[in-house]
Amino acid sequence: MDNNKLKKEIISYGLVILGSLLFAVGDVMFVNPYHLAPGGVYGLANVFNALWGWKISVAGVCMDIPLLIIGTIILGPRFGIKTIVSVILIPIFTFILESTWGYRPVIYDGEFMTEATHTALSYMDGDVERFFVPDFFLNTVVSGIIYGVAIGVIFRAGATSGGSDIISMIVHKYTKISLGVLVLIVDSCISLATLFIPNGSIRLPIYSIVLIYIESKIIDLIVEGFTTYKTVFIVTDKIEEVKDFIINDLERGGTCFSGIGLYKGQERRMIYVTLDRTGLVKLKTNMRYLDPNAFVNVIESSEIMGLGFKALPKEGE
Repeated sequence: MDNNKLKKEIISYGLVILGSLLFAVGDVMFVNPYHLAPGGVYGLANVFNALWGWKISVAGVCMDIPLLIIGTIILGPRFGIKTIVSVILIPIFTFILESTWGYRPVIYDGEFMTEATHTALSYMDGDVERFFVPDFFLNTVVSGIIYGVAIGVIFRAGATSGGSDIISMIVHKYTKISLGVLVLIVDSCISLATLFIPNGSIRLPIYSIVLIYIESKIIDLIVEGFTTYKTVFIVTDKIEEVKDFIINDLERGGTCFSGIGLYKGQERRMIYVTLDRTGLVKLKTNMRYLDPNAFVNVIESSEIMGLGFKALPKEGE
């Protein structure tokens, strides 16, 4: 392994360690005190902790490792070393935080109390039950950001956090139901399990789902970056004017090709171009002057690789 690859591997494993630590921080210090369950194995572990007092780390590892073994047997060796490292590190960091910090909340709206009220939540401080007034909205937002950064960093390192996604992959193999739909179903069922928590309410699964949404957006931001691109198809009779504007004003290339209109069967010229947000705004503003009768279709592009954009991956990456 040359120095370049070695450096990348060291950085990747560093990201796995960082992501695993952040995940444990988010779970123990933010998610668990509010009895939330934003999907995944550790969401279910939080429910078990609230119901029976099981340690999150113990419940998590007791589900994660068997799932990893079963997934490897059924799906093949698709889970790499970094995923295994992540599956091991998350419960270790979680156990350390449980043993040192406990389940005290970081965010709360009101001093800790010695007895329950109708607005209070509780956590165990050793053998003593303590109560606090929760701030659900702020805690959910912060939890979603921490979870999203943690999982996004792990994904950027080329690993996953294992967990309930493996269940979705196995079901997908035999049912051919969309993997995205299966992940949503599994995570939603885990979030709905918070309804069984004593003194819980409908707000627990609702806030858990909001957390999942925030988390997913942060993951996209970490994995795909801050720059967003749009793919634009333009059908126009003023092909030269539009082409010159894209090349000279937007300083972008593109592809021009012909097609046949369905209604009249006439040949039409089209331009295919990928733009960032600024370029798209300029194009939309000027299209009314270039060709007010043009047809413009804008498509979200999750990843663009090639000349002028993100470099194509090298061999082994």
